[in-house]
Amino acid sequence: MGTYDIERYLNVRSAYGASVGPEGERLSFLMNTTGVPQVWTLESPRSWPEQRTFYDERVTFASWSPECPELVFGMDEGGNERAQLFRLDAESGEITNLTAMPDAKHRWGGWSHDGERFAFTSNRRDESVFDVYVQARDAVGDEAELVYEGDGWLTVGGWSPDDSRLLVSQAYSNFDQDLYVLELETGAFTHLTPHEGNVRFQSASWAPDGEGVYLVTDKGTDTLYLAYLDLESLELETVADGEGWNVDGIALDDETGRFVYSRNVEGYTELTVGEFDDEDPTAFETFPEPDLPGGVSGGVSFGPDAEYVACSTTGDAVNTNVFFVEVETGETGQWTLAPTAGIPPETFRESELVHVESFDGLEVPGFLTLPEHADGERGVDEGEAGDGHDGVPVIVDIHGGPESQRRPSFSSVKQYFLNRGYAYFEPNVRGSSGYGSEYASLDDVEKRMDSVADIEACVEWLADHPAIDPDRIACMGGSYGGFMVLAAMTEYPDLWAAGVDVVGIANFVTFLENTGDWRRKLREAEYGSLEADREFLESISPINTVEKIAAPLFVLHGENDPRVPVGEAEQIVEEAREQGVPVRKLIFEDEGHGFTKLENRIEAYSAIADFLDEHV
Repeated sequence: MGTYDIERYLNVRSAYGASVGPEGERLSFLMNTTGVPQVWTLESPRSWPEQRTFYDERVTFASWSPECPELVFGMDEGGNERAQLFRLDAESGEITNLTAMPDAKHRWGGWSHDGERFAFTSNRRDESVFDVYVQARDAVGDEAELVYEGDGWLTVGGWSPDDSRLLVSQAYSNFDQDLYVLELETGAFTHLTPHEGNVRFQSASWAPDGEGVYLVTDKGTDTLYLAYLDLESLELETVADGEGWNVDGIALDDETGRFVYSRNVEGYTELTVGEFDDEDPTAFETFPEPDLPGGVSGGVSFGPDAEYVACSTTGDAVNTNVFFVEVETGETGQWTLAPTAGIPPETFRESELVHVESFDGLEVPGFLTLPEHADGERGVDEGEAGDGHDGVPVIVDIHGGPESQRRPSFSSVKQYFLNRGYAYFEPNVRGSSGYGSEYASLDDVEKRMDSVADIEACVEWLADHPAIDPDRIACMGGSYGGFMVLAAMTEYPDLWAAGVDVVGIANFVTFLENTGDWRRKLREAEYGSLEADREFLESISPINTVEKIAAPLFVLHGENDPRVPVGEAEQIVEEAREQGVPVRKLIFEDEGHGFTKLENRIEAYSAIADFLDEHV
C-alpha cells in the first residue's frame, strides 16, 4: 500500500448537488476541482465536464430553470454565509448578480413552474428575521417583491403546481417547525400544522393536484415518518412508516406524482422509488430499489417526465459522485467521474458500525475504521505509525450540531490519517439525529454534559480494543464538536494524548451573545437561553475549567465565522497558555465556519497531522 501526503488526499474530488436541465440533456453539479466548489455541467453521462463558474469563493448550490437554459446559484464571501443569488446564462456564460445586497443572507426557495420567477427568504429588513420575496428572473437587487414579513427563521419549500401559492416553513429549533401556505395574490398566510411541544414538519412537497402536501414528521411518534397533509381538513395521514428509523425526506415530481424517499437506517440510506395514485394520495406503487454504491445517498433531481432521477452517492471508500437511476427499472449508472487524485480506491478503508454502552446503559453507536495491518490484534507491522508501541493510535472525531449524525460517507481527511496508521472512531453520542426524537433530546440544556460522558465511555471501550494503544488517543471536532473536544479535555483530562478544536465553542455565554442575530433563538432552544440559563451555561463552558486540561491543544478557526465567532478561539488559547497548557493556534483570515479553500485545508490538516504526530 502506497503512502500519500495530505495534499494528495485533499485533491480527491467530490461531485454533488445535481440539478437536471430543462430538456434533460444537461446536468449541473458542484465540484471542487479548483479548490473550492464551483458549477460544472455535463451534456451526457460520463462526458467531459465543463466548468461554468470561476470564483475564489465557494458556490453553495445551483438550480436549473425548468424552462430556460439558465440556472441560479448561490455564493457567499470568505465564509460569511451571507449568500447572494446569481443567474448563469448557460448559452452565453454571462453571470448576473440577482440580489447584490452583500450584508444580507439569501436562502433559495425555488423556481416557479414557468421559469419566470423565483422565491427566496432574506434578512434584508431585519438581520434577526427572514422575510419572503418573489423576484422576476430578469430583475436585480431591490426589484424583488417582499410578499411576506416574517418574525423568525422562514424557508420557502416550493411553488404550488399552479404557481399561485408558496409553501413556507418556520423553524423554532431543529426539532420544532411549522408549515404555512402563502397566497401570493392576497397575502393570506395559513397555518397548516398547529401543535404542542416539539414536532418536526420537514421536507414538505406539494401534491400534484395542489390539494395536499407530502412531508416527513414525528407527530405522535419518536421517529420521522412520511405523511400526507390535506390542506382543506388539515388531517395528517401516514403514507409510509420508517419502521423504527427516520424517513429522512421525500423528493417529489409534482407533475407525475413520482417520488423518492429515503430511510436512515443506522446511518445507511435505504431508498424507495415509486409513484403516487391519482385517486388516493396515500396509496402508491413502488419500483425496484436502486443499487447504488457506498451506502449514503441524497440530493435528488428529477429528469423530464420523471423517467429518471439524478442523485449523489458516497461511502467510506467511495468518493462522492452523481449517479442516475431509471425510475421504473431501478437501473443505475454513474454520471460524473470525480477523480481520486491517483490514489487507488481499493486502498480506502471501510468502517465498522459498533455500539458502546455508556454510563447509564445507553447504547451509543459509532463507526470504527482501522488502518491496514491493525485488524483486531494489538501491535502493528514495522514502519507503521505505531512503531515501537503496542497498538495503533486513534483519533476520536466528534461531529458538530449537536443535532447532526456521523454517517459512513467519504472523508479524505479520515482516509489520510488511516493511511498514516491511525485508527479513526466517529461516535454518535446522545443528542445526535438519526435515532429518534428521544435520543436527540437526551443532551438538551441541563443534560448537556451527559453527551460528554458518552465520550468517556467510548474512550474506555477503545482502550480495551485489541488493536488500539490506550495511551495514544486523541480527540478532534469542529463547531459543537470543538466544544465536545474542549469539554472532554477538561472533564476527563487523563484520557487524552492531544486535542484538536476546530471552530469550537469555548464559552456558551459569549458564543450566544456574539453569534449571528438570525441564529440566536434557534441555538438557545438547544443550549439554553442567556436570560434564563446564564449560570448553567457558565458552569458547562470549558473556558471556566481550562486549568484541568492536561494534554496539548491545537485550536483552529476562521476569522469570518458568523456562527461561532473567532473570539471563542482567542479566549481559549489565551486562557490555556496562562495555565501552561501546550497550545497552538491557527486562524484563517478568509474562512468562516470551517475551511473550504484548498490551500487553507492543506495548511490546516498538514499542521494537524504534524501536531498529532508530535504528541500522539
